[in-house]
Formats: sequence, C-alpha cells, structure tokens
Amino acid sequence: MSLTSVRAFFAEKAPDIAVIVLETSTATVAEAAEGHGVVPAQIAKTLSIRVGEQVALVVTRGDARLDNRKAKAAFGGKVRMLDLGEVEAVTGHPVGGVCPFGLPTPLPVYCDVSLRAFDEVVPAAGSTHSSVRIAPARMAELTGAAWVDVCALPG
Repeated sequence: MSLTSVRAFFAEKAPDIAVIVLETSTATVAEAAEGHGVVPAQIAKTLSIRVGEQVALVVTRGDARLDNRKAKAAFGGKVRMLDLGEVEAVTGHPVGGVCPFGLPTPLPVYCDVSLRAFDEVVPAAGSTHSSVRIAPARMAELTGAAWVDVCALPG
C-alpha cells in the first residue's frame, strides 16, 4: 500500500519522476547506495521524530547524524526518534522505506542543509526496495519542506 501511495503522489505532483524498484533491498543506507551506484552520503534518509506532541520528518544525507543540540535549537525542544511501531503508523511506510512522499496525513517535513551538497539524492519511496532520484530542492518543493541545519557530518 505504501509504494502505491508514493506512486500516486508522483503521478499527481511530478509525473516526470519515476519510482525505481530494485530486486535487492534498499532498506539501509549501505544497501541503497550499492543498489543505486552512489556514495552513501547521496542516500536521502528520512528520520521520524517527535518534539513534544509534534511529529515531523527530517530528510538528511545518508552519512549524517542528527545533532541533538542543533535539533533542539531548531525545533524548540528535545527531539526523540519514533519507535518502530510508531513510524509505520504515522508515515504509512515501513522502516527502510520511509520517505516524505505519499503520507496518509500531512506532516511537517524538514530537509537538512547537508543535502545541498548533491545535485541529485536518492530517498526511499515507500518500500524496502523502492527509491527515486531527485534534486534536493525539488524534493523540498514537492513536500513543502523547510530547510534546517540539524545534522552533523562524519569526521
């Protein structure tokens, strides 16, 4: 069902973007990078977070980590990750396929500025085998995302 909602999202909002379904899993950053022939940083992973009662999605590059200090400052409170059961209930997508597209109900979406290092990123597309290739600015535009600086890069 989740892959179906993502396909419907792109059919309506961006029919020029194809959903790519691989035979191999793309559920982890490493698997997705290998499957799509890109560096892990180019995978756009979607984090499901809660700040107080507000749930939101943060899309960041694959090798970045949420920086608690930056996130607290940006979101105005302590940030916690949703647990596995909450993720699918809120996003409609299984863990490993979570993305900001085709959500059952609107959620605030944020794109970390780290994504701007790439002309094209590869976020999941609603299942553990599906993805899309998209420019970070276009992803933000299509999802109504705000740009934030909430992650730390490796090294």
